[in-house]
Amino acid sequence: MASELQLRVVTPTRLVVDQAVTEVTAPGTLGELGVLPDHANFLTSLDSGRLTYKDAAGAHVLAIRDGFAEVANNVMTVLAEAAEAPAEVNAVAARAELQAAESELARLAPVDADFPAADARRRWAQARLDIAK
Repeated sequence: MASELQLRVVTPTRLVVDQAVTEVTAPGTLGELGVLPDHANFLTSLDSGRLTYKDAAGAHVLAIRDGFAEVANNVMTVLAEAAEAPAEVNAVAARAELQAAESELARLAPVDADFPAADARRRWAQARLDIAK
């Protein structure tokens, strides 16, 4: 039985994480999911939110913006539109983006064509604020 799995978090512009970890928790589109070493293989979609992982140094957190996760052979690969560590988050900008998205959502009905994009911006801003230090 393995004691670690390899976590890779990749965005279109960079490799954010590539290291051995003992546990990962990610925001799946159907709810939060946890992955431990020797987890069954699977592929799933991710929502914007908090991704946490643990290694020998402790727990770490990232805000991720939508994407996919694959677990296969003790490797978890997360392909996200964006990812930020707490030190990378501009809380002032994220707060302004959250307020703008919430104002836009207040004017839209859920059936409006612009609603999903505004809601995605709201969820990404909230994820960034949730991990901001």
